[in-house]
Amino acid sequence: MSANWTPQELPYQRELETLRVLKLLPEAHRALAELKGVAQSIPKQDILINTLAIQEAKDSSEVENIVTTHDEIYKASIEVDKMTSSQAKEVQNYITAMKKGFELVKEYKCLTLNHIKNIQELLENKNAGFRKVPGTTLKNQKTGDVVYTPPQDFSSIQTLMNNLEKFINTSDLLPIDHLIKLAVFHFQFESIHPFYDGNGRTGRILNILYLIQYNLLDTPILYLSRYIVQHKSDYYKLLQQVRETDEWEEYLVFIITAITFTAKETLQLVKNIKQAMARFKTILRDNYKFYSQDLLNHLFKQPYTKIEFLQKELNISRITAASYLNQLAEDGHLVKHKMGRLNYYVNESVLTALNQTS
Repeated sequence: MSANWTPQELPYQRELETLRVLKLLPEAHRALAELKGVAQSIPKQDILINTLAIQEAKDSSEVENIVTTHDEIYKASIEVDKMTSSQAKEVQNYITAMKKGFELVKEYKCLTLNHIKNIQELLENKNAGFRKVPGTTLKNQKTGDVVYTPPQDFSSIQTLMNNLEKFINTSDLLPIDHLIKLAVFHFQFESIHPFYDGNGRTGRILNILYLIQYNLLDTPILYLSRYIVQHKSDYYKLLQQVRETDEWEEYLVFIITAITFTAKETLQLVKNIKQAMARFKTILRDNYKFYSQDLLNHLFKQPYTKIEFLQKELNISRITAASYLNQLAEDGHLVKHKMGRLNYYVNESVLTALNQTS
């Protein structure tokens, strides 16, 4: 049945607001509101964007079997290792694409097809646009069997994407809770599968941007992809189940539960970062004459840093920047690493905060 199913224009005329789904929504909204509030208490939002974007990018890429380590990603972010793996570079592309999407949504208050194409272009580092050549299929990862064939001709893809753009940006086209609407447009995007590559990662970035567009979050920090990695088989099974049976409830329950769980988990991570910053601030303020809020912010925004970065951020000389970092390393507050002729410095308190789950 799935091989013959094709996405129709939105909104689907289906019963989506079942009692089971509606009962999950209040907790999801409370979790998002609490996350939004605590995130606003961090002095500079790019601290969270940088640190949590790396977590999100790593996990979103892992859904597509692009596996790398945090160490590789951080090294790539400060360009200390010219031999950075292709996987780490792909994750860096994800971070760049997410940040660009965030800038676009904040500026234009909407998600247009041009924005979506721009995000995918940065993600894949190529400007191929929507698929124009047939042949794309979705396969069972274990057996290799084709489970779904998305629209194959460019005209159908363009028509469906035009409709999706209107659906995302027009609230009264389907006047239901935004979390249900997010799940619907995510299903539709993944079913259209409009690009040659990067559809899954693009779709997960769009989820985050949609929450920002409708003021459910202020910054792209929802840690959604980890939940999908942990429940990967269920995620793909439920997407396919909607196509095969037209039963939405289990899929909607999955997405809303994922939002609730990851909002709470991300809330804990933000609290961890906030507490780590407070401890590090006390150390700097009580022991170093060169303490400044800008220095503290830099060490948490850029947990892997180097002399040139601090020099530029604080507008100080190279000698002064090197002195600050070396003193902190000598006293055990940063860890100094040497790679070839370059030194870089790691604020391990950030990494500890990100690894604490309780």
